[in-house]
Amino acid sequence: MKKTLFALLLLLLATAQAWGQNDLLAAKRGVVPGGYNFWVYTPDPELVMPGRLPVIIFLHGASLCGHNLSQVRRYGTLDAIEKGMYLPAIVLAPQNPGGAWNPRKINDVLEWTKKHYQVDTTRVYVLGMSLGGYGTMDMAGTYPDKIAAAMALCGGCYLKDQTGLGRLPLWIIHGTGDRAVGIRESKVVVNALQAAHLDKRLRYDWLPGASHGALARIFYMKDTYDWLMAHTLRDKNRPVNRDLDITQTYMSNAYREMMKRESPLRVEN
Repeated sequence: MKKTLFALLLLLLATAQAWGQNDLLAAKRGVVPGGYNFWVYTPDPELVMPGRLPVIIFLHGASLCGHNLSQVRRYGTLDAIEKGMYLPAIVLAPQNPGGAWNPRKINDVLEWTKKHYQVDTTRVYVLGMSLGGYGTMDMAGTYPDKIAAAMALCGGCYLKDQTGLGRLPLWIIHGTGDRAVGIRESKVVVNALQAAHLDKRLRYDWLPGASHGALARIFYMKDTYDWLMAHTLRDKNRPVNRDLDITQTYMSNAYREMMKRESPLRVEN
């Protein structure tokens, strides 16, 4: 009986180790001279179509700034993956040591990735929250011909010239109850794009009463990534997808369900 139980335990252990053994979250430190350290997630090749993969760039908020790369996994896209969300894409998650995100340094991470991984350059996406929301708009506005779509949560934009934001599908979301970054920061961008008649590819939602932290739940929703990956640089005139929606009820339910899951993701530090 003991031998049988021991054999069963070994089988379960081997199965757990085999499951997800090709899903790798790897830390990259110092590989981009003078640039950001970052994480790279690569999905199991047996679960994706052969060929080049889309890239999702996740930009964290100010609370995760610093030099401890593990901090970047506290919330957001990487945490969603570790809790069981499957994304058929390469995910890049740089760490900002402090201050505003630098679009050039984010682009340096992207260019490094293109040299070392099989990347579909027509399907590169960026999303972020708070300081990462600013970084998302700054990155998208600086490189609109590289970013297929962007989603900026409870942020704003530091760019003096924001016209690039009108050249790609952009979804801006902010809660009306945000006391950390006022909704005005997002509205300034929306109003400027509307005034310049550059809002054809713009979506925006003001979530009634939603606090700053509440929007973090959006990272745990499959629809978030489905919306991003519905776009490609190959799309004629690059229209914005308006079929998918995000509601506060769905945000809460998706977040609760995701928090119940666990993932055997391998992590290479």
